Amino acid sequence: MSFLWIKMLWLLLIVPALVLIYILLQRRRQKYAVRYASLSLVKDALGKGPGMRRHIPPMLFLLGLAVMIVALARPATTVVLPSQQGTVILTLDISGSMRAEDMQPNRLEAAKAAARAFVEKQPKNVRIGIVAFSTTSALVQAPTKDRDQVMAAINRLATQRGTAVGNGILSSLRAIFEESASDLSLSLFDTFGDTESLPDAVEPGSYSNAVIVLLSDGQSNRGPDPLDMADRAANLGVRIYTVGLGSPEGVIMNFWGRSVRVRLDEEALKGIARRTDGSYFKADNETDLRTIYETLSTKFVSQREETEITAFFTAAAALIVLAAVLLSMLWFRKIA
Repeated sequence: MSFLWIKMLWLLLIVPALVLIYILLQRRRQKYAVRYASLSLVKDALGKGPGMRRHIPPMLFLLGLAVMIVALARPATTVVLPSQQGTVILTLDISGSMRAEDMQPNRLEAAKAAARAFVEKQPKNVRIGIVAFSTTSALVQAPTKDRDQVMAAINRLATQRGTAVGNGILSSLRAIFEESASDLSLSLFDTFGDTESLPDAVEPGSYSNAVIVLLSDGQSNRGPDPLDMADRAANLGVRIYTVGLGSPEGVIMNFWGRSVRVRLDEEALKGIARRTDGSYFKADNETDLRTIYETLSTKFVSQREETEITAFFTAAAALIVLAAVLLSMLWFRKIA
């Protein structure tokens, strides 16, 4: 537990001072009592005293005061809370290799079905955007809370030529930061820009407002190096989760009269996830893909945050003081 106004804790020194004053007052009370000629007469006159019970209300009051002082210091603790806001960019590979039928009915259709299931599981306040990439990349749906628009964008996806994973990452970063582009160097969005003019690097994975979910077979043959673009995402603190489709052995496909083996490049996808403090998932079939998206949903919904808990201490202090008052009224017919 930490404190936002830790200097207020110095006020806790008041509590032992009040305890000392209370003890001195009790001793003074005893001195007055022994002035009577006969203590037995005093006992007979007073009857059975309250004993230790008379100290309970004052001690409860002092405890309540101590808790209230702690509340003034604004305590905070790290707790796991549901993330009700944020942005998720689903970045889907729509290259020709996604027509491979090692997933039913093919890789792209299986990915689209799982993406729809993923969207349905997200909290309503999470914005979802869709980026598609082949030879080039494009934001086909800007981040929005409108699930119907997101579903329509997913359904429109169709395969095209080439695979430019790096461009897909770059378009995803643009979708995340375009609203605050004035605060960032324009070279962030320039594929071959001068990296020296980029914003100062932050810790990978430290940007908690958005994540990228990249789904691909990983074989990039166009555009910038995907690992260079992953480094760019890492410097901005954006975490990328990668999902691999297909098998490392690959399958034979026919492209415009030529037979080509399309393989899953796991090492490339693992490298992208590792550099951005994300995670890599392997999907062998549509069922695995749905399970992966459910796992990702859990990751996005829950996150650790430092939360101020002043209200809890304030409520506890009020209850303790109230208990002291009620006991004093019940036992002694007065507020001790």
